[in-house]
Amino acid sequence: MDLLLLLLLSLLLVSFAYAATDQDGFIGVNVGTALSDMPSPTQVVALLKAQQIRHVRLYDADRAMLVALANTGIRVTVSVPNDQLLGIGQSNVTAANWVSRNILAHVPATNILSISVGSEVLTTLPNAAPILVSAVNFIHSALVASKLDSRIKVSTAHSSSIILDSFPPSQAFFNRSWDPVMVPLLKFLQSTDSYLMLNVYPYYDYMKSNGAIPLDYALFRPLPPNKEAVDSNTLLHYTNVFDALIDAAYFAMSYLNFTNIPIIVTESGWPSKGDSSEPEAIIDNANTYNSNLIRHVLNNTGTPKHPGIAISTYIYELYNEDSSTGSESEKNWGLFDANGVPTYILHLTGSGTVLANDTTNQTYCVARDNADKKMLQAALDWACGPGKVDCSPLLQGKPCYEPDTVAAHATYAFDAYYHRMALGEGTCDFNGVATVTTTDPSHGTCIFPGSRGRNDTFINGTSLAPSSNSTPSGSSAQNLHNADTSLSSLVIDVLLCTFLVFF
Repeated sequence: MDLLLLLLLSLLLVSFAYAATDQDGFIGVNVGTALSDMPSPTQVVALLKAQQIRHVRLYDADRAMLVALANTGIRVTVSVPNDQLLGIGQSNVTAANWVSRNILAHVPATNILSISVGSEVLTTLPNAAPILVSAVNFIHSALVASKLDSRIKVSTAHSSSIILDSFPPSQAFFNRSWDPVMVPLLKFLQSTDSYLMLNVYPYYDYMKSNGAIPLDYALFRPLPPNKEAVDSNTLLHYTNVFDALIDAAYFAMSYLNFTNIPIIVTESGWPSKGDSSEPEAIIDNANTYNSNLIRHVLNNTGTPKHPGIAISTYIYELYNEDSSTGSESEKNWGLFDANGVPTYILHLTGSGTVLANDTTNQTYCVARDNADKKMLQAALDWACGPGKVDCSPLLQGKPCYEPDTVAAHATYAFDAYYHRMALGEGTCDFNGVATVTTTDPSHGTCIFPGSRGRNDTFINGTSLAPSSNSTPSGSSAQNLHNADTSLSSLVIDVLLCTFLVFF
């Protein structure tokens, strides 16, 4: 009797632990495609896996990208583009076809967990506002018909600018002109256990404040108590703009009598470069903001209004989009360039694995001593050709031209490929003429890819180097995810059996 109760209690604790894990905040990234040399879907996914990014948001439902994401375990948010909103909002048949083509064709292999129906519709496409809720409902109804509504959440991403008088947060409210949209939308989110998607950009709030908002307050930098912003109505203290905007959204929802809808930040970031009118769009500020944001989210800090309630966030964005229109900053929000090279090295040592590209246990790929020169030359030719390594630094007059030997040039090309392929098994072999070392081969102004103060776990190539021992690897993350799901199901089954037997 006592033993059975103890077993029941233990199983309950395990199930609660799993439930608690689901509530932890996560960091994801947005993947924009306005690049003049957009990496292929397989290259994008390789970069995500190398950087341990487990959540990604797409601005469409591109088939090739969803296929590439299959069987990776990466959690995916897809989007109905704004230019498709009108058709879907006016026809449940069109919505059902969209779900069939873009969702049913890919699940369960691709782990699609949510759909954003449009993006910032109220502020960028106000003429479509009247059909926004219909579009959301039609997409959800199609999921219900396919028995996917419990797995895939539906919402729509909003700009935080729909919130007026955002400070103090306790006085914030949604633009009243949007009540005919926001009220039924919030009812939908509440009834389907979905969440409010919000794009939060302290950078823009700082830029528009004309000095009223201190830069440190926008960047999550520590503030002395006398510099913290205090909500005079609640006496809550705010140490950063991000939390204040999130709480403003909570209060705005409560003003409309919705108090139990969670928030997910679908976009947030800081540009690393701007024009003359954007002096704070610099690498140091971008690094500071995103590093602090990641720590803030992963620590499950929550906000002053809801401490400990995680605010999962998608960083804007994975790549610098050099084809974006507008100011210089619009092209420079990315964590990486098109080649998968980090724009800057996030200060994340000790804060988990996601995007934590520190230099611990750095390794390099170099040409073997006394390797056959003809084999070295063949491997060098492959790396700079099918291997898609950028070998321009090896040209005459460039930093890595000297020493002008096959071995030296091959070492640079081998190491570049090795790091582009995330130091993967079999990527430093080249038919036996390459080997791994912990000695940095950089010299003078010739800086090798792995020596720039980062762990270079990025990939931007799909060709596999000639190797005598390379083997395919499975997705351990997917296996772990499946194991978690199985264990969780087992816990529930045992609990049910225990209840039936015991009672």
